[in-house]
Amino acid sequence: MISKRLYAIQFKTKQDFQSNLNEVEGLVKKCGEDAIVLTPELVFTGFAYQRMTQASEFSKIVTESLLNASKDQSIITTMIEKNGNCFYNNLKVFHKGEVIHKQSKHKLFMLGEEHLHFCSGDVEEIIPFRIDGVICGALNCFELRFTDLWRRLLGSEIIFVPAQWGKARKDHYETLSKALAIANQAFVVASDSANESMAKGSAIITPYGLCHRDDKREIISAEVDLNEVEKMRKYIYIGLESKRCLN
Repeated sequence: MISKRLYAIQFKTKQDFQSNLNEVEGLVKKCGEDAIVLTPELVFTGFAYQRMTQASEFSKIVTESLLNASKDQSIITTMIEKNGNCFYNNLKVFHKGEVIHKQSKHKLFMLGEEHLHFCSGDVEEIIPFRIDGVICGALNCFELRFTDLWRRLLGSEIIFVPAQWGKARKDHYETLSKALAIANQAFVVASDSANESMAKGSAIITPYGLCHRDDKREIISAEVDLNEVEKMRKYIYIGLESKRCLN
């Protein structure tokens, strides 16, 4: 058995950036050493369209904090960052005190006016990465709706989906997250905001489509056996193979 403890944070983001950071830091600490923790999309600032410069500056503080916190844990989150004249919604993976992967949100949600405030990231950044040799991938919220992006992550054993997904489309988030797990024969960690207008629906989903979900909790967790990915791909063969390289 090759086990990993996966955690999805389900947090209500507030207007006070520092308060958000303090509270999320506390939740991450509760997850313990060697945890792999996913937060909701833009959990530290929200979309903050009226405070984009302030939010991007605060992301520098968040980054320093997570570099320190990730010495004993792996943390996946997203934050507003500025590069040149553009603001980006950047997904970053913190592991062993380093940023080991970064991708800018490629598919911007027009209904939420993201395209008016952010630049679109390069789709070529949406590629698998490794955490302790385990092949992982990530899709940032609205990107979950695009199956061509699912295919970019084929072979991943764990796929992370941080979100600020609206309550009116809750069933879409839950259904698509489950479908991704089944189609890519991978574990999916889905982390949505707990704000009033949001869907919640955070979950740990197995390659068989079994969901560990609780809309009332701030932390959803499951200890998973990564051999289940290999079994699924062996017995229901669709051409996927695991290429894990454990350290």
